[in-house]
Formats: sequence, C-alpha cells, structure tokens
Amino acid sequence: MTRTTTPSSVGHSSLGRAVLIGAVAGVIASLVMAMYAMIAAYAKDTGFFTPLYHIASLVTNDANMMKSMKADQMNGDAFTFLFGPAVLGAMIHMMTGAMYGAVFGVIASRLRLGLAALAGVGMVYGFLVFVMSAYIGLPLAAAIFNSGDPIKNMAEMAGWGTFIIEHLMYGVALGALTAVGLARSSTALPARATVAQN
Repeated sequence: MTRTTTPSSVGHSSLGRAVLIGAVAGVIASLVMAMYAMIAAYAKDTGFFTPLYHIASLVTNDANMMKSMKADQMNGDAFTFLFGPAVLGAMIHMMTGAMYGAVFGVIASRLRLGLAALAGVGMVYGFLVFVMSAYIGLPLAAAIFNSGDPIKNMAEMAGWGTFIIEHLMYGVALGALTAVGLARSSTALPARATVAQN
C-alpha cells in the first residue's frame, strides 16, 4: 500500500522536526551553560548553586540567592543546596534554553550546514541571545514578574565576562547538537519513506 503525502504536510513535518530537535538541543546546551555559570560562581566564592537561585528569583525573591552567597563568603560553605529553589531555577533555565533552541532549530534546518559550521553559527547566535537577554529579555521579565534588580541586572551581577562566555558556550553546544540531530533526522527520512511505500 502506498501512502501519498502533500508538499504542505511534508513541510509541516519538517518544521516540526526542526523545532523539536532545536528545543532538545537547547535544553542540553542550557545545562552546559549552567555548569559553567556554577563553576564560575564557585571560583568567585559566591556559591556553587547561587546561579540557580538567582534564576529562581524571577518568581520568588532573592533571599535564597543571598543566603547561598553569604554562606560561601562568611562561612566558607560553597555548596549550600536548597532543593526547591534549585529545581525551580533549573526548570526556568532549561525552558528558556528550549525556547531559544527551537528558534535556532528552524534557522539551522534552512542553512543545511555541517557540524563545525553550524557550531560557529551557534556561537554567533549565542552572542545574539546574550544581547537579547541582557538588554531586552531580562529587564522585560523583571518588569512583568516584579523581580527587581536581581533579574534586571543579572548580567552585571554575574559578571559581564562570565555572562558572555556562558552564552557563547550555549551557542556552540546548541549548534553542534542541532547539527547532529538534523543529520540523524535526514538520514532516517529515506528509510521511513521506503517503509511507507510498501
């Protein structure tokens, strides 16, 4: 039995795959970014898990972030772990990574580049995400959720250099992972088409 497909259905399927691949890659890339941010926070003696509490302050307050920072600076406790705020911060971070990743997935599917080239494009995209976040996204989110300076000035509080580097790392990881995902998806399509025709 042969199944027929229309150009529009193929286009929607391709777009959906690109969005999904990009979103999954974005989640994984956000974990790479978060790990760097936490190592940087540890190196600065502001608490290993502080970046997660900082992100969570979008919808809570900055008390947990300050508790973690003071525990490290005053008591030498670099690993103050607060389960709820940590999970909340991680979820917000991964959801944001997935959103930016989904957009990149669509862009990458149109470029049809190899892994190295797409990783380079991803680095540029990561820098654009940094600009978007620091100057538009975070101030806007702070205003919507009434989060105040911890969110509005997140880049400054984390350190501009650290904030830029972690976004570049996000972009490189996003580009490489998306390239792998798209390549696997494209090689799987002919096999599925053959099965559908039989």
